[in-house]
Amino acid sequence: MRAWLAIATQAESIDSADTRLFAKLIAARDARAELALLGLHVNEWHALRARHFDRAPLAALPLPVMPGEHVGFVDALRALLMANVDGAVHIDDARCLATIIAHACLRPDHLWRDLGLAGRDEVTWMLTRYFPALVALNVDNLRWKKFLAAQTAFSLGLPPGPAPGCPGCEDYGYCFPSPR
Repeated sequence: MRAWLAIATQAESIDSADTRLFAKLIAARDARAELALLGLHVNEWHALRARHFDRAPLAALPLPVMPGEHVGFVDALRALLMANVDGAVHIDDARCLATIIAHACLRPDHLWRDLGLAGRDEVTWMLTRYFPALVALNVDNLRWKKFLAAQTAFSLGLPPGPAPGCPGCEDYGYCFPSPR
């Protein structure tokens, strides 16, 4: 993360909560040479870099890993997130974040780990900052990936179920216990 903050657009950007968030999200994937897993298209990547990290070397972004059979889930989750975006945040940052979150839900771990964050509290902060109306619906304090998958299903008129990455998680049985 420090490397990404060191190339922040302006000195005051280092203190920007949004820049720090994107630095964490990008650094987590960059450290593993997995920038494609962010799901961002080239134009979104370049615009995000210009807003937050314009001193970053203009490295080619690998083509995003496409969700394949889960494209419907990714598109629906992105739409759900954007329908609940806070008007106070930069809309293009919200679009990038919605893409990053949707693609993270395809991976088999807790959402905070899939995003490269330090814990559930950071996911809560991020979602509250960008999508507070959606956060307010999590009255049962569900784990975020499970909650987002359920809300996505509801938005499509489907019964709730796991996100595509959930079955590979160590706590899948906790979130989705087998019927007895």
